[in-house]
Amino acid sequence: MWQWDLRLQRARAGVAMLGVAVVSLMLTTAAHAAEFVDPVASGQLTGEAQPLVSPVARAQALAASPSLDGMVLGDPAWQGVPAVSGFWQVRPFEGRPASQRTEVFIGYTDDALYIGVVCYDDDPAGIIVADSRRDSPLDESDSFQVIVDTFRDGQNGFVFGTNPAGIEYDGQVTKEGAFNLDWDTTWSVKAATSELGWSAEMRIPFRSLRFTPGEEPVWGINFQRNIRRHNEVAYWSPLSRQHSLYRVSSAGSLEGLSLPAQRNLKLMPYVLSQAQRGGELSSTEYNSEFGLDVKYSLTSSLTLDLTYNTDFAQVEVDDLQVNLDRFSLFFPEKRPFFLENAGQFAVGSPQEIDLFFSRRIGIAANGAPQPIDLGARVSGKVGDRTNLGLLHMRTDAVEGAAPQNDFTVVRVNRELPNRSSLGAIYVERQGDGSFVADRRSDYNRSYALDGRWGIGNDGLIRGFAAKSETPGMRGDDHAYSLIGQYNSQAWSNSIGFTEVGANFNPEVGFLRRRDYQKAEFVVLRRHRPEDLWGLHELRPHVVYRGFWGSDGFYETGFLHLDNHFEWRSGLEIHTGINFVHEGVRQPFAIARGVVIDAGEYDEREAQLVFQTNQGAPLSLDLSSRIGGFFGGNRINLAPTLRYRLGETFTSELSWNYNDIDLPVEGGDFRINVGRLRLSYSFTPRILLQALVQYDDRTDLVATNIRFSWLHSANAGLYLVYNEVDDEMIRGPAEKRREFTIKFSRIFDVL
Repeated sequence: MWQWDLRLQRARAGVAMLGVAVVSLMLTTAAHAAEFVDPVASGQLTGEAQPLVSPVARAQALAASPSLDGMVLGDPAWQGVPAVSGFWQVRPFEGRPASQRTEVFIGYTDDALYIGVVCYDDDPAGIIVADSRRDSPLDESDSFQVIVDTFRDGQNGFVFGTNPAGIEYDGQVTKEGAFNLDWDTTWSVKAATSELGWSAEMRIPFRSLRFTPGEEPVWGINFQRNIRRHNEVAYWSPLSRQHSLYRVSSAGSLEGLSLPAQRNLKLMPYVLSQAQRGGELSSTEYNSEFGLDVKYSLTSSLTLDLTYNTDFAQVEVDDLQVNLDRFSLFFPEKRPFFLENAGQFAVGSPQEIDLFFSRRIGIAANGAPQPIDLGARVSGKVGDRTNLGLLHMRTDAVEGAAPQNDFTVVRVNRELPNRSSLGAIYVERQGDGSFVADRRSDYNRSYALDGRWGIGNDGLIRGFAAKSETPGMRGDDHAYSLIGQYNSQAWSNSIGFTEVGANFNPEVGFLRRRDYQKAEFVVLRRHRPEDLWGLHELRPHVVYRGFWGSDGFYETGFLHLDNHFEWRSGLEIHTGINFVHEGVRQPFAIARGVVIDAGEYDEREAQLVFQTNQGAPLSLDLSSRIGGFFGGNRINLAPTLRYRLGETFTSELSWNYNDIDLPVEGGDFRINVGRLRLSYSFTPRILLQALVQYDDRTDLVATNIRFSWLHSANAGLYLVYNEVDDEMIRGPAEKRREFTIKFSRIFDVL
């Protein structure tokens, strides 16, 4: 026992010393940052220096709606509307005016906000359009984005973007940084190119936004333009290099609006037909379903969503992952109903401790889909700064896999000045007792308090404290975390501590591991040379995270020393070394027939990342880790090759190769997981996609082919084909096949 006590004391002493050292380092870097001379403010950069105050734009009431053909200039509807201009670079030359002129026009009618943009370009032939799929990334394309903070709370906003192909790109920002690209709403955009460059017109219905009605409200607003051939990013409201468009608190102001109270009732019914065969089925089975989603605005800022017989057949399948440790894998949520306002329900540490993880609803423990009978959600704002989220859903029983369950989530969050907030969450699962002797004990509850405290422009402290209730798991059922961050133009540092009890059990959340204490820190320096080999930025950094059991046993340690070399051409090279510790309490199987013995393993590995210009038609990413691994050796290579043909055809081939040699029986083995994605856009709303995945551990080949013809947002016609072939299937039908046709439509009733 005294040995465990000694180890615990040493571990805690080590954590304390580590904390003191990192705090000292953070104070030192903060002092250096105070001495850091801003080249923009000091006028050292050539050209006009960016303004130090946030700009103001004014919207104008339109006598008639624009024609929405992408041609802003010459449209009578835009005549007399003042142009917003004056964009400032963040890259490649921070603080300089944008290399090309941009003009933005903002107008509105009784039912919609209109934004017109003219992106002048002295070399229209050099415009790069990388993709024409809805919600495809805009970073590697010439593009334009706008963020609107309709409550002027400085933390949340809606993002709308497009490129010269006229794609619809929309997302939701919460907590000034969490971006949900899977949020979709009803709006429209058209783009056009000419000898002047390219232009676009957006129509955003007020019913697709949330706001407080009234005369002369002030919204937060900012615009971003990318000029890809220059690797240039420019903003209307100036930002520093460490920030992005999602820095809502630094947005400019939009005045001149007159917003009447909006009524909004949308119905989205669907019909589905499905055929399945193979696997355990002796013959082809047919299935037909129908369901309904309802969206109703209780107020202009609070929305009620109802769903009946919810189905997600159109959603792309999960990516295969390689698990080479003894902890749970995280698979992201992809189902549209759960993605709206997902950031408002997020409490904890993402992908490590999530108090609410929506994939627990409608997906059984074995991965089988579980029918969702009905559900209701109320989300939005009460007043200008209080966020409210209520969710209740019921899932049907699946014989042998999962009982009927009712899920309830209550979330309240109050926003405070300077990026600060305070909130609480309650999550409950109530089962019908099918799988337990005492039906009254079939439940699970968890609740937490969380908060953020913004310190000045660069500092932030965030944390949470949580507790769970599970029958038979009393005591030591807590979790908490506290993290301090300092993010300036030159430095990005953080330090944190987390503890999770042995009985902490958020069944409707995600928990990667339990019964541990975690210490972590990051120290990163950004440096932009004036003239060195064409380099854009150097980012030397140190990352550490360590996990100790409650008994002081050192379970995991990861120390990462690295430097990122980024060139103005888009080329990047990352060179690093990792010092890894693994403390294995009990033997576990890392592969079929290969067992890692209990013990402590200290290893070193080299890490190299090579990335070519992602804006080019052909690009390559290669990451590698070579070195010690559980007492043996590992070579991990993960290349990704991308090729596009214009903006219509895109492809991506990725491979994850592991060559492992361990000093145990059967320890010399290889693991390969491959993935091929193909996409062809007939128009920005008509798309054919294919995903083929391969895993040699089970000789699995999985194919997912989807054809979508969207009418609005994510509603429309879907044709989906799934095929799975793996060595686990036996019998005359060795492949599982499934074909689905689904049609949905959004009806604006009010």
